[in-house]
Amino acid sequence: MRGRLEAMLTASTLAILSLLMTPLSIFSSAAIALVTLRKGAYEGLIVLGCSAISAAVIASVINIPFLVIVIIALVLWLPIWLIAIVLREGRHLSPAIEIAVLLGIAVVIGYYLYNADPASMWEQVLPRMMPSNAPVENKEEIIQQLAPFMTGIAASAGVFSMLLSLFLGRWWQSLLYNPGGFRQEFLSLKVQRKLPLITLAIAGIALVSSGALSQIAWNAAIVMSVMYTFIGIAVMHALFAKMSIGNLAVPMFYITLVLIPHSLLPVALVGFGDTWMDLRNRNF
Repeated sequence: MRGRLEAMLTASTLAILSLLMTPLSIFSSAAIALVTLRKGAYEGLIVLGCSAISAAVIASVINIPFLVIVIIALVLWLPIWLIAIVLREGRHLSPAIEIAVLLGIAVVIGYYLYNADPASMWEQVLPRMMPSNAPVENKEEIIQQLAPFMTGIAASAGVFSMLLSLFLGRWWQSLLYNPGGFRQEFLSLKVQRKLPLITLAIAGIALVSSGALSQIAWNAAIVMSVMYTFIGIAVMHALFAKMSIGNLAVPMFYITLVLIPHSLLPVALVGFGDTWMDLRNRNF
């Protein structure tokens, strides 16, 4: 927040380093988010553009293809800039999360319009993504089962990463200008009640249809699960914080999420149910 040069160098350097350490891309995008949240859309766009130029210069020096920088600007920075604008103007996390999920669904639909059979592409890509020491038994069967849903899984991973960057940028903003504000904002996270109904309708279409329509619906539902995951995390955090051992329970909850990623599924179900049950305000 000292100036454009510092913001530009932070975002561009972290973006280049993320090619070696992927999680650093979250911090790079968070820098763009922070500037946009605090200074507005125009200033955020200036820093985004200057960061892209800076990253391109660094890339040319160390022989990184220019296309990589274009992908960083379009896939990492431009979406985070857009949802940061939504958060800045709407002043609530939920509209920004909904827009991020909508962008993810648009990517799914757009890819199906570009490639009528993404599953076949994933069947060729997945074997190269699997570790060399992975067990080979039932490998083909696993690939065939995963392939129809990989477009949604990839899109949901992108949305998840984008929202982590947004939350990090919002947290930085809170630390600088409104201490404790992000915690209160995140723990009260909710979405409109009609969204779970839309989710159920999409799941229903996936169940009763077939072919590309069914795959698009399933993949869209996977992307929407990201929204409920974050709501579930907020609900579980609030409930654990109320406990007498809250200082221990809350950190253990997040450690569990990191060490056991499968635990995100029940957390998403909690987030889905909270829309109607208002779990945070119930006594257990």
